[in-house]
Amino acid sequence: MLYKSLNLQSPDVHFKKALTDGLASDKGLYFPKNIERLPTSFFEQIEDLDDDYICFKAIEQFIGDEIPEEILKQIVKETINFEFPIIPISSSIYSLELFHGPTLAFKDVGARFMSRCLAYFNREQPSQKNTILVATSGDTGGAVANGFLGVSGVNVVILYPQNKVSDIQERQLTTLGQNIKAVEVIGTFDDCQAMVKKAFLDEELQNLNLTSANSINVARWLPQMFYYFLTYKKLKKENKPLIFSVPSGNFGNSCAGIVAKKLGLPIRHIIAATNSNDTIPNYLEKGNFDVKPTIPTLSNAMDVSNPSNFVRIKTLYNDDLQHLKAEFSSCSYNDEETVKGMKELFEQFKYVSEPHGAIGYLGLKNYLSNDSTSIGVFLATAHPVKFLDTVEKNLNIELEIPSSIQSILTLKKEKYTVKTYEELKKFLNS
Repeated sequence: MLYKSLNLQSPDVHFKKALTDGLASDKGLYFPKNIERLPTSFFEQIEDLDDDYICFKAIEQFIGDEIPEEILKQIVKETINFEFPIIPISSSIYSLELFHGPTLAFKDVGARFMSRCLAYFNREQPSQKNTILVATSGDTGGAVANGFLGVSGVNVVILYPQNKVSDIQERQLTTLGQNIKAVEVIGTFDDCQAMVKKAFLDEELQNLNLTSANSINVARWLPQMFYYFLTYKKLKKENKPLIFSVPSGNFGNSCAGIVAKKLGLPIRHIIAATNSNDTIPNYLEKGNFDVKPTIPTLSNAMDVSNPSNFVRIKTLYNDDLQHLKAEFSSCSYNDEETVKGMKELFEQFKYVSEPHGAIGYLGLKNYLSNDSTSIGVFLATAHPVKFLDTVEKNLNIELEIPSSIQSILTLKKEKYTVKTYEELKKFLNS
């Protein structure tokens, strides 16, 4: 498999190079040059196939022969070794719970896959050091930190916006130690992401062998296909068209769902449900890509006003806006609407959701109000406990704290604070 830069000014590269560089030299995102549909027989037989095999077949072509088949199968097995429950909410709505991994967030899948791929490639050069530089608006950092904790030859530096992540999210970044360092940025997630992109292209930092574990990295982005395939396997017996509603910030998750669709997975429609940072809903409605200052919301992991992965989505549809809008839509909900969604799920269906999942639910409910023939799945992307104050306050309940979270509540936070790129650069070189 070759990957091209979407800015079209860099050479094509293989998977390993796309993984270790993260971003092309022309500042473009890497994108597969070809996506080959899986055979129809694969989907006809999917209910009889093992989960590990399904996910291996989904990702196989994107790796090529750079990782031996048996090792890639083992990487996939370790990536998905936790549950992905599908919870019925109503006769036509399901919740896909993606928070049963080690850091209680959907990003565990991509982070685990990427860390194991990088560890495989690093075995060839045990003396080489890589620095994972990643921006997080909430859950990416914790998943990446856990996925790479203790991995030989890898240092991890996580940037997050000051006072814009929950206490538990911050603790998952700042209490691990070892090869994990946390940097709080006085600014927004978009500021963090801009610093990461600038560092990749800084020749004075080349000795650090920088790469990213954000969804801009193909090894973090593509494995998110897995749970779309596994959901279809479980719901295929319903014999109804399938809709997915994806809480969306940087749009990597919804983009991975579109890749799954391009591989032949029978998905009728994908909804990218956002918060008040509504750049993409406005673009699809008006045709203007108008990036405004980021608005802080209750669903902080989606506080992104300039989502990097949307260029990949447009590429998947050959920049044909009408074709895109036929299979993909986006909607936005403010904090007041988000809380109403949380309360509706709890009061009507006895289901506890945090803000991101509630937005996914609202997007799905709205879509299905005009489609009585389909069933829909909204992605519950984080455990409610990660937004403890918001959930307990608005639902008037007390959440049980999982043991994995209890263990970090008393640990001291260790972090470094920066405001400018030059301050970050000084830290990286220290």
